[in-house]
Amino acid sequence: MKIKSVFSHDFEKYGKILTGYDVTDLLKKLDDTTKKPEDAVIYEPGDAGLESLPIAKELSDKAYGGMPIQIGYCNGNNTKLNCLEYHRGSELNIPSTDIVLLLAPLQRVKKGKIHTDSVEAFYVPAGTIVQIYETTLHYAPCNAVKNGDVDKNGFRVIIVLPKDTNTEKPAIEPKNIEDQMLWARNKWLIAHPDSSEAKAGAFVGINGVNIDLAK
Repeated sequence: MKIKSVFSHDFEKYGKILTGYDVTDLLKKLDDTTKKPEDAVIYEPGDAGLESLPIAKELSDKAYGGMPIQIGYCNGNNTKLNCLEYHRGSELNIPSTDIVLLLAPLQRVKKGKIHTDSVEAFYVPAGTIVQIYETTLHYAPCNAVKNGDVDKNGFRVIIVLPKDTNTEKPAIEPKNIEDQMLWARNKWLIAHPDSSEAKAGAFVGINGVNIDLAK
């Protein structure tokens, strides 16, 4: 799989790079106060320490036009696709380490199915503020790949989303395929059959080989 730059023209259909924000204190707080597992990935939708910084209001007022947001994180080690998800509203990823994002267009999903051939990989340097559009399928970040080798040091990534995203799933009676995909609040998930999420009951709709950057 070719890994492209997040600054390339190919990324423009998936999102854009935000500038004009100083995220130095945000990333320092992330590095100083959050854990990073060596053999797993952890995710917290909102973190009080991160949300207490002045940048939180600035992102809410500017990047989200005054809408309420949450600032959490996704840390650990990962090289696989496993799943694809989407939300109503854009997501910001701000890594303190270089990472790779695996992305695909939501428009490629047909009757709840998508093939891994539709997935593209993008390299994101540390400190970059990446806005991922509502119509972009994504999931957990992946370790950076440098000179063909996976960086085994893992990653820490700030995740900004509309408030209450990825919290408790509303109680609904599914009426269509998208209802079946709803995995948490404002989180529609499509799992690869080989993933732990599929084994936990997530909607299975990813065909093809489960992408693994380690291979």
